[in-house]
Amino acid sequence: MTVPVVAVIATAGVSTFHFSVPCIVFGKALPEPDRFDLQICAETPGNVLSDIGLFINVKHGLALLEKADIIVVPFWDRPEEKPSPALLSALKAAWRRGAEVVGLCLGTYVLAYAGLLENRRAATHWEYEKDFTERFPQVHLDTNALYITDERLTTSAGTAAGIDCCLSIVRDRYGSVLANKVARRMVMPPYREGGQAQYIERPVPETTRDNAINELIGYLRRNLERPHTIDSLAAFCNMSRRTLTRHFFAATGLTLSDWLIGERLQRSQVLLESTDHSIEVVAAMSGFQSPVSFRQNFKHRFAVSPSEWRRAFRGPDALL
Repeated sequence: MTVPVVAVIATAGVSTFHFSVPCIVFGKALPEPDRFDLQICAETPGNVLSDIGLFINVKHGLALLEKADIIVVPFWDRPEEKPSPALLSALKAAWRRGAEVVGLCLGTYVLAYAGLLENRRAATHWEYEKDFTERFPQVHLDTNALYITDERLTTSAGTAAGIDCCLSIVRDRYGSVLANKVARRMVMPPYREGGQAQYIERPVPETTRDNAINELIGYLRRNLERPHTIDSLAAFCNMSRRTLTRHFFAATGLTLSDWLIGERLQRSQVLLESTDHSIEVVAAMSGFQSPVSFRQNFKHRFAVSPSEWRRAFRGPDALL
């Protein structure tokens, strides 16, 4: 199997945090370092000055994009300024030949300036919603998404969502087992299902019970295989049904039902990839009441069946 080449583009004034995200996820945090070939490039090789005065020494020019499988624009510090024709042209040519092009946070602006996002769904930092939609009315901006992929064009919301985005690329290429290992090394959740809407500034309720919701989430993760009802979970939290549903949504951006399905599907992916359990056993261990329900939810979320997922990550001889 050919190792995918990941090209991270350093631009003047790049955020050191955003720049480090793909470098860590596709580089230092990998327990199996031969899974990606990480390379850094810039429009002009040499020292590129970051947003905090640190220089990034870059050896490669934009010619690197001609062979890259994944191209990451980690940031763009001048949303009001159109990038150079050379950079935009290189990105368009790379996407047309089949590369995946990624814009993290305000890096989405670069993809939009290149015309790659017209009539497509995209994400960026919620604070820039008004500015982005005014500049690019043909782009379908989703300010509740942590990251979005639309035909090899992947964009993410602000700051930490870039980590979620890069982990999703690892997951798509190599499966949940490797992505989870990377997340553990970074000491962060392997998969966040919620949207960025939960982080948009809003008045904080005086009676918020985030600690109680956190305890509930921990309990559910330890007991995903068990059946749960709103009544039983409300009793666990010592809340009414209505209070629980309101506080849970405020804390996660999801309903209890949607969150549970997402967590159970995440567990099922790991079981499909790392065990020989039958689909029926995987369904039960993940908390689905029947294999039929499991298959329906899995297919709806991932557009493939559990058996197809297992074959994709374990080969044609995997037990089904």
